[in-house]
Amino acid sequence: MSKVSIGLRGWRFDEDELFDGDGFRSRSEMDDDTRQRLERLPLLLGQPCDVCYLSDGDDDATPDAVYGEPGAEVLVCNAHEPTFYYWFLEAGGDEHEGTAALQDAFHEWVAAGNREPDWYGGPEHVETDPDAVPDPGPDTSQLAPGEPVPVTVDLPEDEQAKLDLLEAADFDGVSDDLDIDADYPTSDE
Repeated sequence: MSKVSIGLRGWRFDEDELFDGDGFRSRSEMDDDTRQRLERLPLLLGQPCDVCYLSDGDDDATPDAVYGEPGAEVLVCNAHEPTFYYWFLEAGGDEHEGTAALQDAFHEWVAAGNREPDWYGGPEHVETDPDAVPDPGPDTSQLAPGEPVPVTVDLPEDEQAKLDLLEAADFDGVSDDLDIDADYPTSDE
């Protein structure tokens, strides 16, 4: 069984856990940790590198790697991956391994001005297809058990249903003497 990274380096998935002969396995067939990480990936791809953001306020720096637990991730670009590795392997960051505290501890270390020394090179990686990110579908992490998974289907415009929200609204119990033209105080008054 081989391990793969999807979209961002760092999180490693067992190939057999993710895929069957037809592509992605059903989420119900995946263990909870794999499902959570897979569903978080699309959200993380739009976030900035933590070090770039914390040190320079740069929210456009695209991350290349993700470390930590779902919901408390550390995102780093190629230039700052050695910063994370140094902190984790040499500066005591490994004490937070597997905990939600990893993100906060790393952020505090970076915000205090700490970085890896110039001699520290960090890891080397082999990438086969870094731009091919499969879409696992909607994030179900906020759904209650048994709640149906929302599905978005893109239809051509001519096949989309036209909805009249006023027609569908239930106005029973709404007073007929509402004064819509009344002037109400605002926060700047």
